[in-house]
Order: sequence, then C-alpha cells, then structure tokens
Amino acid sequence: MKKLGFRMRFPLAICLVLPLLVGCDDGRIKATNKVDVRARVAGFLEKVAFREGQDVKTGDLLYQIEKVQFQAQVDQAKANVASSEAEATNAQLQYNRQFELARHQFSPQATVDQNKAALDTGRAKILQTQAALTQAQVNLDYTDIRSPIDGRIGRTAYTVGNLVNPSSGVLATIVSQDPIYVLFPVSVRDLEIIREARRTEEGGLAKIDIRLRLSNGREYPQRGVWNLTDPQVDQQTDTLIMRATVPNPERQLIDGEFVTAVIRERREEPRLVVPQAAIQIDQSGNYVLVVDDQHKVEQRRIQTGPNRGADVVITSGLKEGEKVIVDGIQKVRPGQIVQETSAASAGG
Repeated sequence: MKKLGFRMRFPLAICLVLPLLVGCDDGRIKATNKVDVRARVAGFLEKVAFREGQDVKTGDLLYQIEKVQFQAQVDQAKANVASSEAEATNAQLQYNRQFELARHQFSPQATVDQNKAALDTGRAKILQTQAALTQAQVNLDYTDIRSPIDGRIGRTAYTVGNLVNPSSGVLATIVSQDPIYVLFPVSVRDLEIIREARRTEEGGLAKIDIRLRLSNGREYPQRGVWNLTDPQVDQQTDTLIMRATVPNPERQLIDGEFVTAVIRERREEPRLVVPQAAIQIDQSGNYVLVVDDQHKVEQRRIQTGPNRGADVVITSGLKEGEKVIVDGIQKVRPGQIVQETSAASAGG
C-alpha cells in the first residue's frame, strides 16, 4: 500500500492551569511598599533599636535621638502657655472692671477700649504659645524614629553617637515582604486570552493564574493573583505591563529579583489547540484527520472554540498528544496507512 508524505502536529496543551499557557515572560519582583527612614530633627543618636536585616512592624522603635533639649523646649512652651493664660485672665478682669465703671460714667470709653485691646492680645498670645507647645511636642516625638510599615529593614547608615538631621540622608530602608509584586510585560497578541477570561468570569481576572519560575529553574510554590494591567502599550515592544500580587510568607522573593512569570488559565479541564489548516468542514461539521499508533488515518469530529493566532482551540474530540495531519490532507483518506515525514520533506 502506498504511503503518503504529510506534515503533522501534536495538539498543544495550552491550558492555563492544566494549562492553557498564555506566555512566559521575564518579570521583576517589586516590593508593595518601600520606605527610606530619615531624621526629622537634629540631634545625637542615643540608640539604634533594631538588628540589621530583621523584620519590623509598624510603630516599632528604630532610632532614638537625644531628648534633653527637646524636652526642655516642651517644658518652656508649657510655661509660656501658663503665663499667657494668666495674662489673659488678668486682662479679662481689668476689662470687666473698666466696663462697669464706664457703664456708670466713672471711666472714659478710651480706657475701656484699651483694656479690650489688651484682652484680645492676651487671647491671641494663648493661641501663639499653644501652637509653640504643639510644635515642641512634635519635635520631641520625632526623637523616637519609628517604622511606618511592616517589612524588613536593611543596613543602618549611622550608629550611636553620630549627629543626624533632616539633611543627613537615608538612615535605613524598610522593604515590605509579604505580599510582594511581580511586574512583567505581556504582548498584545496574548491579551485575547486574558480578555476572554475577563468576559467569562465577572470580577476581573479570577481565572488567570500567575506562576513564577525562579532563576534556578524551580517553580515558586505560591500562586500570584493579577491586580493591575497598565493602560498603555509600549509602541516599541508592542507589550504592556501586568502586575500580580504574590504571597511571600517565607521571604523567598526579594525586591528587584528577576523571575520568569508563567501565565496560565485556571480550568478544570485542559484545552487543546491545532493549526487552523488541520481543520476540515463538511455537512456534518468540523473534523480533523488523526494518525493512530499504527499509522492509520482516522476522521475525528471536533468542537472548536476561539482562535489563538494561527491555531484554533479544540473544546472536544481530541486528546493531548494525538497526531493531527496538517499538510497533504486532500491526498489522504480515512483508513489509509501513511508514513510520517518531517515538514521539510513532505511533498505530497
């Protein structure tokens, strides 16, 4: 029996969690939050309250600046408030007395007006001294430098005994650890499967899994969740940036690290694709020609889904790994025995 040359291809499992694979792209780990710790008042460091490289919580004490002069400023401000309040009280008494005298024609109105002005000045001075007290208290509080976020703190730039001030630069940097972001480019072509996932499940990309492959080739055990797609396409690369949030409980991922982002569609059953050229149509619908293990051609009815570039998603009728004829289909009939050849040598 004559054996015909043809080109065949395997249906590709492209399921994004038994997975329709959208793509693998180089990504970079980015902390969800990063803070440079700085001094807000000038003074000598009395204490460095953390160990370099340790995890810190919001509100933890990091540095302590010498407090003596700032406490003195608070005490002085409190005394000024008390003095201004006493002066205002006296001004009120003087005004009340002159007002009564003037009401009975025993004091000129000019004297009343002078006492009223003195009273208003006293009240304004209270506000002024209270503001100074608030500022002094704030400066005193700034001598305790605390962590504004949860994260891991790096090296300290200053040790105990050094003079620091707002122009001293960064004292230390805190980088949030869990969760963490991964940012990666996605081609416009690959957006179709993402859009399909958004159409089929309300509430965003709940059907999109983002897995990470580390630099050593191992797959990171935690799954990422999409949370942002950049609204602009980079015209030079025809890509846009996606961002996912990834749990990092073991602190395995580090800010700035390069990884490979593997985007997959979460489905209970894998989806297959075949080249569009392999699909034939007759009165009964779509079919392909499959070659079995004995090199025998079989006609197989299929159900198709959306296009994926030059391929078509197969929703039923094929199994992963089966061989589908692509070229020379018009020369092949079901039941024939054929010889498998490479695409380059296929000649019909």
